[in-house]
Amino acid sequence: MAKRTDQSHSGAIRPEIRPWIVATTLAAEGHTVIAVARSQTEDLAELMARQDRPGAGPVRFELFDLAQTSWIAGFVRALRKTYGSFHGLVNNAGVGTEGLLATMSEAEIERLIALNTLSPILLTKHVLRTMMADGGGPIVNISSIVATSGYKALSVYSATKASLNGFTRSLAREVGPLGITVNAVAPGFIETDLTKRLGAKEADQIRKRSALRRMARPEDGAHAVSYLLSDKAVNVTGTVMTVDAVGTAERRTRPSANGAASTIC
Repeated sequence: MAKRTDQSHSGAIRPEIRPWIVATTLAAEGHTVIAVARSQTEDLAELMARQDRPGAGPVRFELFDLAQTSWIAGFVRALRKTYGSFHGLVNNAGVGTEGLLATMSEAEIERLIALNTLSPILLTKHVLRTMMADGGGPIVNISSIVATSGYKALSVYSATKASLNGFTRSLAREVGPLGITVNAVAPGFIETDLTKRLGAKEADQIRKRSALRRMARPEDGAHAVSYLLSDKAVNVTGTVMTVDAVGTAERRTRPSANGAASTIC
């Protein structure tokens, strides 16, 4: 199951993985993808229209607002009745409203927490029950590098993503004995329309901070998700995989032989 990211607040420069790219990657590998969103994007509609791709799995769309957390249990029951067992879950819904905490309304804060934290937890809870009955499966949560690095005017968003990291690690311990893996992918700055809005100078500064001197591509995050859903990752669980071309690696100093400080990355 793939879920969309609400990008209606596109003014913020947020590390993110485009949901339709994840859906495209998984379908190309033969997965049946159930995309859940409160509206169908043009990219997703185009993907669904190309159902005759050789070797590709079908893409289905289900209209649902994941912010309506009290309806999630019934929605999951309906999905199972329609499609059968779940073989994997990708929690990629979220909203990234930017703003200084001191001036954010309580309604904005509650919306961020409901959609970014409570919604994936509840969706996972109900999908997890079917996975337990069916013998296991992978769960992938989409986090963000701001969960650990921080970013100005994204304090609440960062808090919601940090909570997903803790949720990922703890749940992995809970359900590991049942054959269920739980991991997260934390994208950094991705070459998207959002990063292009930064301007050439600031974008170039971000690239220079990266060990690879470039930003990650949109498909890189999707490939990480694909790996964690595959049989190749059956012994990988409780991890947060960073995809940012080492742009956020912690920089530390250590004394050199002559007593001066040297920096390592």
